[in-house]
Amino acid sequence: MFAQIGAFLIETVFGLFIFALLARFHFQWLRVPFRNPLGEFLVVLTNWMVLPVRRVVPGLAGLDLATLLLAWLGQMASLWLQAAVFSGQLPTISPIALGAVALVDLVRYSLYILSAALVVQIIFSWVNPYSDVGPVLDAFTRPFLQPLRRYIKPVGRFDLVPFALLVFLQILLIVIEFVRRAAGGL
Repeated sequence: MFAQIGAFLIETVFGLFIFALLARFHFQWLRVPFRNPLGEFLVVLTNWMVLPVRRVVPGLAGLDLATLLLAWLGQMASLWLQAAVFSGQLPTISPIALGAVALVDLVRYSLYILSAALVVQIIFSWVNPYSDVGPVLDAFTRPFLQPLRRYIKPVGRFDLVPFALLVFLQILLIVIEFVRRAAGGL
């Protein structure tokens, strides 16, 4: 029971920062403006970690490698700590296996972030299409929706592309989870 509570707390605290770091990375990669409540929240939450690492790890082709590296290292630390809590001793996990599982988890979390952005965008398009969050969500999801819009036309006045992308993302998540379990993931 205490091991489960400890693992839950580790996963929650590390997860908050890992998701924030990944969202920040994707905001910069997709050129989503940070001058909005969500962008400002991400910057304030993660600046204390990102700015010192940026002095050592430069960006590459517009990608914020320092933020991505921090998310990866944070996920590795989270997995290692959870294994330590469950086993009650220092785990002897291969660093390569730990790094590979952490990398797969970052891809999985990125798909979760995109799925959540799509769901929120769909809800706001019905409830409050002129919300302040609308342009942010549109900038975040547009690069993924635009290629599908060539093949899936609106039905009446309903755009089914976000639903099609959600289905595709869920299939990808199922495949990733299968691969993670087959590889003996943590």
